[in-house]
Amino acid sequence: MFDKVNDGLGQLIDSIRKDQSSNGAWKYPFETGISTDCYMIILLRSLEINDEKLIQQLVERILSRQEDNGAWKLFYDEGDGNISATVEAYYALLYSGYIEKQDPKMKRAKSFIVKNGGLTNIQMLTKFMLALSGQHRWPSFNPLPVELILLPHSCPIHFYRFSVFGRANLTPIMILADKKFSLTTNRSPDLSDLTTKRDENEFNFGNSQEWRSFYLNVKQAIDRLIGLPSHLHQLAIEQAKHYMLQRIEPDGTFLGYFSSTFLMIFALLSLGYSKKHSSIINAINGLKGMKTVIDGHVHMQYTTADVWNTALLGYALQEAGVPSNDSMIKKANHYLLQRQHLKYGDWAVQNPSGVPGGWGFADMNTIHPDVDDTTATLRSIARIVKKVPVYRQSWDRGLMWLLTMQNADGGWPAFEKNTDSKLLSFLPIEKAEYILTDPSSADLTGRTLEYLGKYTNLKNNHPSVKSAIQWLYKDQKDNGSWYGRWGICYIYGTWAAVTGLRAVGVLSTYSSIQRAVTWLESIQNPDGGWGESCNSDRKLKYVPLKTSTLTHTAWAVDALISVSDKPSNSINKGVDFLLSNLDRDDWTTSYPKGQGMAGDFYMHYHSYRYIFPLLALAHYKTKYTEKS
Repeated sequence: MFDKVNDGLGQLIDSIRKDQSSNGAWKYPFETGISTDCYMIILLRSLEINDEKLIQQLVERILSRQEDNGAWKLFYDEGDGNISATVEAYYALLYSGYIEKQDPKMKRAKSFIVKNGGLTNIQMLTKFMLALSGQHRWPSFNPLPVELILLPHSCPIHFYRFSVFGRANLTPIMILADKKFSLTTNRSPDLSDLTTKRDENEFNFGNSQEWRSFYLNVKQAIDRLIGLPSHLHQLAIEQAKHYMLQRIEPDGTFLGYFSSTFLMIFALLSLGYSKKHSSIINAINGLKGMKTVIDGHVHMQYTTADVWNTALLGYALQEAGVPSNDSMIKKANHYLLQRQHLKYGDWAVQNPSGVPGGWGFADMNTIHPDVDDTTATLRSIARIVKKVPVYRQSWDRGLMWLLTMQNADGGWPAFEKNTDSKLLSFLPIEKAEYILTDPSSADLTGRTLEYLGKYTNLKNNHPSVKSAIQWLYKDQKDNGSWYGRWGICYIYGTWAAVTGLRAVGVLSTYSSIQRAVTWLESIQNPDGGWGESCNSDRKLKYVPLKTSTLTHTAWAVDALISVSDKPSNSINKGVDFLLSNLDRDDWTTSYPKGQGMAGDFYMHYHSYRYIFPLLALAHYKTKYTEKS
């Protein structure tokens, strides 16, 4: 077995080495379905930027992902298809001008849309996109008035109570909804035939008693602001505009996200900006800079994952025995060192005692760090911290920032601490708990504990460690699993929680660990692997994929290795599956392993097929070779 493990490790390391970029980063694609491809076509056509080569390339990719029944899916086992994705594709293809309504592919797409309720049943963010491009009515009532941005922090709900990704998307939407802005061109298609009752083509913000009470409180807080309503309104518009413009990254994007940048461009147009204004041109170029190629097709990434890829790979390679002075590791760590954040960002509002020192997810992030990328980077540089002073300084800043980011409940969030107000659940926004909040999660908390336990001299009875352990105990599900907010899903959360708890000294015999092991072993597939459906995320309970994937198997195996002094039968079967499938290339290797908004946004990290099998095999070799 160990000879096969060595061969597998060698194969993975060789592949990873070949893929490293000249600047030290790994630029594996961050793939998120077709929505960004569709929105790019709509953006270019709306601004009358006739980049025909790019538009044709995106059309080709969108068509390549269409199902036989005319629909588009977010993931393989979604069912017949996803109506929002299908509407986006249908609209973008028509707007491109390269395919007509009478094309059989479009007829099948339209049939699927109408059969599934037309524009009435699409998700809210798709409705916003249609509204700003003239295909949908803006709501007559705006549940989030732009004056919300003026509320003081003493209010139970204020602008910085929303998550940073919530603010990034809601800020331009509040401007656009206030202006009821829409932009059409002589190329704009007509989508009115996608719904049977025009008066149903409206936003549904709900009408619950809780929501009415919540809105009344917000309205009363706005009314208490000092100033004439007209002056306050204009002040709010200006503040919203400045919020966006002050968070432009070096590449021209708004906090590095495709969606927020797309919305910002239209918001600036609604405020009178010319289509040729430098802020708009720079934003478009920033989006174009996130273009990648997957299987011969051009894809617009939602963001880049260069820091995340590089941090995880640098760490995993060293776990597999690649020395820290290997040129590959040195280049990777030098890249990471240059990407440490030295400026204050929005995170400082809820964390005023923190000093900059974290890392972000994307290559161009400078003010938008997150806990996950910070612990991943700190692991990668850990072995050279005592040898090179500049890395020690970087390490100290990163660790101190990380510790100040712990939530009051003991867990860790992704981007900002204590942005999990239960009041936000009353907002009539679909998936508000995913868009507007950034709560503690088992995956973030578990991985932070794993880093603190293995790579720092923090004692296991340190208050930060103790409170995080208690949070994980409380968060464990009845069946022994944990829910992972940023991955798919219960296997992911359980892997992070178990390895984190073990790293800070929780015994493998402890009931919480044993329940997790029992659950993991109970869901192992006959072929030795593990696989979980994205439907787990939608149903908030474990749903098996009914086939095994490399990444899910690696997470499960790594969790079990952290618990077992000897390789169990489950572990050995899992390792056999990994070794037998390292070259696998089918739908399971492209199946999303990450999520950002349950039911609507799933992520396929092209790096994961290397990172996590490498980690699991490395830990298997290290732990059991030494004991054999």
